[in-house]
Amino acid sequence: MSNIGGVIKSIRDIFRKDPGLSGDAQRIEQLGWMIFLKLFDDKDKEKEILDSKFKSPIPTELQWRNWAENDEGITGDELIQFINNKLFTQLKDLKVTADNRLGVIIRNIFDGTNNYMKSGTTFRQAINKLNEIDFNSSKEHHVFNAIYEDILQGLATKKDTGEFYTPRAVTQFIIDMVNPKLGEKIIDPACGTAGFLVCAIEHLRKQVKNIDDRKTLQETITGTELKPLPFMLSVVNLITHDIEVPQIINTDALSREYTSIKQADRVDIIVANPPFGGVVGDGMETNFPLNYRTKESADLFLILFIQLLKDGGRAGIVLPDGSLTGEGVKQRVRQKLLEDCNVHTIVRLPQSVFAPYATVNTNLIFFEKGKQTKEIWYYEHTLPEGAKAYSKTKPIRIEEFNPIKEWWNNRAESEVCWKVSMDTIIERNYDLDIKNPNKVVEEVKLDKMTILDGLKASLQKSILLVEELKIETL
Repeated sequence: MSNIGGVIKSIRDIFRKDPGLSGDAQRIEQLGWMIFLKLFDDKDKEKEILDSKFKSPIPTELQWRNWAENDEGITGDELIQFINNKLFTQLKDLKVTADNRLGVIIRNIFDGTNNYMKSGTTFRQAINKLNEIDFNSSKEHHVFNAIYEDILQGLATKKDTGEFYTPRAVTQFIIDMVNPKLGEKIIDPACGTAGFLVCAIEHLRKQVKNIDDRKTLQETITGTELKPLPFMLSVVNLITHDIEVPQIINTDALSREYTSIKQADRVDIIVANPPFGGVVGDGMETNFPLNYRTKESADLFLILFIQLLKDGGRAGIVLPDGSLTGEGVKQRVRQKLLEDCNVHTIVRLPQSVFAPYATVNTNLIFFEKGKQTKEIWYYEHTLPEGAKAYSKTKPIRIEEFNPIKEWWNNRAESEVCWKVSMDTIIERNYDLDIKNPNKVVEEVKLDKMTILDGLKASLQKSILLVEELKIETL
């Protein structure tokens, strides 16, 4: 483990010496596209061995092996000139046909990415370090995924980039409960760095028995991500998980005309943590029917999800408390959700699950399209015993969801779960922010002596204060 971890750490230390790089987000973007090109070339070499006719979408001169692989290769100003004036300019304008999905991905990545490094010598040191990793070695492959997860988590603690990361235990739990089957089409329309999709791949891989199954898996995992940095990182994430041509589109999922989503576009499964608290891009809301137009991104995504699911399709998503309550459009969105889908379970999470970069209360909502909601089960997930909050060093763990998994197929009310009928929800104007009615509030019984001791202490404090005031007024 330490080998690849050590390599990545060394690269980040080298980056700190370069005057062009400032801040972790820039360092990760820089590392991201370098890893992408090296990873891509390693995979190309594999494909060339298997297929003599294979031709990489990256022009020969720009392939990693031809300018970066040789430790004694170009360096200094010559290297910086090559990167800025050849590599980036040509990859941004890569001439590819629309059906060349890998080519389009490369073009999109370089269109939204920058080279920040100014010193060619430092750059050469970083390249030589990265060359120590062989992405085709299965032993290293597994380790790299763990390191990559760590890089993404590091990114998540930054205020401006944290929105792309959902704690691993949350994505894992949602995938376990939605339980995708090989052949089902899965989408995350706000995929960030592809945490949900990677969890789905790992879940489905256990069902892969032959080459056809592998092909099916490759073709059924899809996503959309608008922002350049997470888009690039999601592509790298999927390639390292053996998805040869990641089906991630670099666009805003809300930019699609609602009515243009037809039966052929619909999917079996949606897993997502849509951006919330955000205001949608200019005019995006006009893609949606009049009575659902809003600037709140989470609510528009919810309408999109309902439209995207096939009848019988399943979803597991993260939503903030703000989407469970509120009047006007918010209420109409919830009403549509409850009438078009069976919202069977809402897991209420403690406030600090997304700490340190988001402190809103969040919920995991599970629903199935095509049946109306008759009742909703709520489950209040509580912090581990003795813990006051989750944190970067003590995040939520998958084991904590075991009680919910045991309860899932054999439901009964308890101190942490309760059932609400549709009639009650209609009476509440479709407000779903329902607090736990079964919560046992512990009464603190104080004995007489404790109370008297407390009174005595506060009296003594008062007497002291009076004496001090006397002295001051003398």
